Amino acid sequence: MKIATWNVNSLAVRLPQVLDWLAAQPVDVLCLQELKLSDDKFPLVELEAAGYHSAVLGQKTYNGVAILSRTPPREVVRNIVGFADEQSRVISATLDTPAGELRVVNGYFVNGQEPGSEKFAYKMRWQDALREQVRAELSAHPRLVLLGDFNVAPEDRDSYDPEGLRETIHHTTQERDQFKALLELGLHDAYRLFEQPEKSYSWWDYRMLGFQKNRGLRIDHILVSEALKARVQSCNIDRAPRKNKQPSDHAPVVVELA
Repeated sequence: MKIATWNVNSLAVRLPQVLDWLAAQPVDVLCLQELKLSDDKFPLVELEAAGYHSAVLGQKTYNGVAILSRTPPREVVRNIVGFADEQSRVISATLDTPAGELRVVNGYFVNGQEPGSEKFAYKMRWQDALREQVRAELSAHPRLVLLGDFNVAPEDRDSYDPEGLRETIHHTTQERDQFKALLELGLHDAYRLFEQPEKSYSWWDYRMLGFQKNRGLRIDHILVSEALKARVQSCNIDRAPRKNKQPSDHAPVVVELA
């Protein structure tokens, strides 16, 4: 089966692109971030016509996450349990697959703005809370995938300018330590299970010809649990949608499981 993550930067704007991509790349699960619309505006009918059920946590103007799946999602949990948060950033669901139950946790991680800011402190608190929720999820669901827009370039090779951007947002030691702490729960970066082309990124700034010059960051990730690691067949970044007219600034990342 194939599972994908894609920050669409407004589903209202990008819905035709999402439907076109699903027709060309009929994945089993697609996790979306930055819906930027409320639940009542979510295009359930259009996605059902494309063959997908939806679990949604929307928010007007900002944030918002959804899990699209071929099978109906169940045991849906919205946001981080016990963490007071007005922002719609996390949705989790259990999916029934031919290989058994699969727990999917889709997150739009906090940006953090800049080190030392209140938004950065919120990012650290949010990630601490998320890590504890994922720890609990793993105990209950050994077959788990954590994916989404993590807003961190975990290593120097995940940034087009690691020296010039060192200790700036997405590159700080604190953010990278948070990513490592997730791996220490028993998760694996699916993309790094394979040899990958150099300068491979999933996000490019709209400004200053960021995509054309490949001035990007790899900040969209798919982490798989130990129980799934041996089943990972491939993981890649699909740059094609970034070439669309009015594209999202992110590209989809796709993992294939045996």
